[in-house]
Parts: sequence; C-alpha cells; structure tokens
Amino acid sequence: MEKKINLIAEENDKNIRVDVFVNKKEKDISRTRIKNLILDSKLKLNNKIITDPSKKILFGDILELTISSPKKTSLKPYKYKLDIIFEDEDLIVLNKPAGIVMHPGAGNFDNTIVNALINYDKKSLSNIGGELRPGIVHRIDKNTSGLVVIAKNNQAHEHLSIQFNKHTIKRVYQLLIWGKIRPSKGRIETLIKRSSKNRQLMEVSNTKGKKAITNYKTLEVFENKRTPTLSLLECQLETGRTHQIRVHMKYLGNSILGDDKYKKKFKKIKNIDPLLEKNIISLNRQFLHAKTIGFIHPKKNEEMIFNVNLPKELEIILKMLRNTDK
Repeated sequence: MEKKINLIAEENDKNIRVDVFVNKKEKDISRTRIKNLILDSKLKLNNKIITDPSKKILFGDILELTISSPKKTSLKPYKYKLDIIFEDEDLIVLNKPAGIVMHPGAGNFDNTIVNALINYDKKSLSNIGGELRPGIVHRIDKNTSGLVVIAKNNQAHEHLSIQFNKHTIKRVYQLLIWGKIRPSKGRIETLIKRSSKNRQLMEVSNTKGKKAITNYKTLEVFENKRTPTLSLLECQLETGRTHQIRVHMKYLGNSILGDDKYKKKFKKIKNIDPLLEKNIISLNRQFLHAKTIGFIHPKKNEEMIFNVNLPKELEIILKMLRNTDK
C-alpha cells in the first residue's frame, strides 16, 4: 500500500529545508524517515522528483510525498541469547554485550543483534528503518555494552524516533578514562564531523559538523602508587552523535580505557598491581556502558526508565582499583 501526502508551501515556509518543512507539516513521520524517503526518490517538488533533503523551498511550491510500504527483510536468523530487560507488544529493551554489532553492514551480514532479533521473533519488528535494520531505532558501538530500545511495530518506531530527534530520550553512560578531568563535572558542547584523515573516525571541529552536547560528572578518581591515574565518569547525552562520548573524551585529552580507535597507549607503570595490569591490557573493548535509558512509551504515554549494572569484565577492574586504593 502507498500513501500520498500533498503540501503547499506558504509565505512563512520559504527558504527552509524541504525535509524540515515536511516534518513540520506531518509530525507523525520522523525527520529521519522523511529524509530516507526523499533519498529514495519519493518526493516531487512542482511535479519534479528531487533527492536532496536539504533543498530550500519557496512560497507556492507544491510537494507530493509518496510513503511506500517498507521492504521485507531477507536476513538470516542468528542463534544468540538476547538479554531482554523488558518486552511488551510495542518494544523490547535489550542489554547489549560488547563484541556484537547492532545491524548488518560491510563484512558482517549474519552475526548481529538484528539477526538475533529475527531468530527471536521476525514477525514482530518494525520495518521502516531500512531492509537491514528492522526494529533498530538507535545504535551503540560494537565494543560498547548496555541498553538499547527496539521497536516491534512501525507506530512505535516513529514515536521513538521523534523522541530521539527531539533529544528527549534519557541516556546515561558510565566510563573509565585515563587521568582526571578538570573541572570534575561540566558540559561539553562542540561540533562533531567525520575525520578528514580516517573516514571511520569522527572528530571535533570548530567550523563544520553537527552539534554535540555531553554532560559529565566524576564519580571516583583512582590515584596511588600501585595504579595508573584513572577516573570513573558518568555522562548524560543531550545529543546522540556517532562516537560522541569517545570523541569528546579524546578532545579533552582523557580517552576511554580500552578504546582502540580513540586510544591512549597503556604505559608500563612501576609497582602497578600485576593482576590489575593484566586486566587492563587484556580488555578487548572500551570501558563504556549505556547504564540508563528513559523514554515515553509510544502507546501508554508513560515515562519508562531502565537501568543495568556494569558487566563483569568492567566491574572486576573497578573492584581491583578500589582494593589497591585502600
């Protein structure tokens, strides 16, 4: 089934982006989906197909947006035990371990959270996010653990996407960084763009990119003769840019322990506890954990907040640091 939406730009609409204009008029469709529909040649401007979501509109412009039925997925199921924290007819809240990616991509089409979800219940996943991303409203990195919300139908997906776009989702992370941050709590606000040197990385920019805001506070500092100086932080996101916390920590000069992309090399320290040193060196993930997620339920219109503890491989490092700190 296809649905067509017809719109006419008014005087006060001129010179705004076409995706913003459509989103303003059709609030039940997320801007991300509108953008994807435009890129998929589903928008006509004055009877001509356009594929540029950033195109500015003029007074009197006539727009026709075709909302087509999403493609069905043809992904393989993956037998993988999902740690489901909550589930109802609209959504699933998962505690994702480190080491698994959210959805299929280059080099990995079979062993992802999406494939595991298809194995779990392929009939109950939204399908408006693209053929390779059924149910996926947002992502966390492969080597980050913690909470993600999955949409089981398109209505829930749209509702949750709008909350993410408006930055009203509560997301709190715990992380262990090298050194100490001064001041011990604060707000980081920068632009973040793709790195010009390595397209797989992001970087802070003074002139280009998307606004990124991270609020942080120091929970504990570990500093004595038997440990390197490390700090346990809590970060609450106002925006959700790619690698945001990792990029912001590197920007401050305090990269996250175990981060192989935005890393600070571990230097051998005299008199360090050998077991602690072994656990730090062998950590094959970044010490970054999505501890809390909160949102408004798509149907019940009630606030829901979920919390999970640090996984064992991170908790053991903290326990060792606390013991050597005594």
